[in-house]
Amino acid sequence: TLGDSVDIEIIEAHHRHKVDAPSGTALRMGEVVADALGRKLDEVAVYHRQGITGARKRASIGFSTIRAGDIVGEHTVMFAGEGERLEISHKASSRETFSSGAIRAALWLMGQQPGLYDMFDVLNLRDSHLSGSVRSLT
Repeated sequence: TLGDSVDIEIIEAHHRHKVDAPSGTALRMGEVVADALGRKLDEVAVYHRQGITGARKRASIGFSTIRAGDIVGEHTVMFAGEGERLEISHKASSRETFSSGAIRAALWLMGQQPGLYDMFDVLNLRDSHLSGSVRSLT
């Protein structure tokens, strides 16, 4: 599988005032990747490498956290192999990015019956091919 042939790292950055590290989003990304590989995040996560000697364990998922300046939010999942790497990144440069999604969800909820919903419902992805693909990773 992909996880057996690459090293996996999750790198996240936020403003200097953020109090949790790693962020909830970074941890969720780690859970999704670990689940997709049939692993449990609490068994493979490495949150810092200070004092660790020797070669890296292939099954591990590393986390790197940056807290600096006024960074709104950046998250990258890196799959690093021999001679190449694939990075999937999201970089928010404004908090408006998050507020517009919250407003969209609130407006959508006004027309719904009481219940438990998530953004798959708000974006009408619940029954789509994308939902199945993403759900298989979660």
